[in-house]
Amino acid sequence: MTLDELIAGFRDVATASAADAVDKVAGRTGFLPAHFKPRINDKKIVGPAVTVLEGPTEEFVPPQHALDAIDEAEAGSVIVISTNGTTDVALWGGLMTAGAIANKHEAAVLDGGLRDLVEIKRDFDFQVFSRCVSPGTTLGRIKTLAANVEVAMGDVIVRPGDIIMGDVDGLVCIPRDHAEEILVMAREIDQREAEQASLIIASGSLREGLAKYGRI
Repeated sequence: MTLDELIAGFRDVATASAADAVDKVAGRTGFLPAHFKPRINDKKIVGPAVTVLEGPTEEFVPPQHALDAIDEAEAGSVIVISTNGTTDVALWGGLMTAGAIANKHEAAVLDGGLRDLVEIKRDFDFQVFSRCVSPGTTLGRIKTLAANVEVAMGDVIVRPGDIIMGDVDGLVCIPRDHAEEILVMAREIDQREAEQASLIIASGSLREGLAKYGRI
């Protein structure tokens, strides 16, 4: 499948089904920790990861790798910013959102804080998942170290080009090299769950649905 076909396919399956399929196909956890929450709206996101790594500093320097990624990444990208640990300052705000909108990106996922929520909601309605919300600046605290490298988001490793999907249920990182097989399995899980739910309603029995399909 092409990347466009994969993205379209994952838009049509449940995030939970994709998470389960990553478990089975890739043999590792794909769902990001629960502290990554959608801060702007309830829209589903799906797109290839463009990664940025950040770390502590006392220098007053702009987040150059992130700024460059916003301007240089392909349209539809999910900008994934990792700090390799907890930070309570804002890695993203209104001006970066304006750049992301101008370049037609899908979303941002932040291992840290987000600020300018009112502005982002009012002017852009651009989806951002973040660890927290904070008014604090990165200047003198955090700087960018690299882009398009493997990064950790909690216990999940995200590689450039992996497919990030998320909604109000949370975020899933789908390894690009297993994406087609994961999509096939996620579709099968969706179908089985729909059939199982119908049986439970028709029979009036949760146990009967579990006995036939063996899924909970």
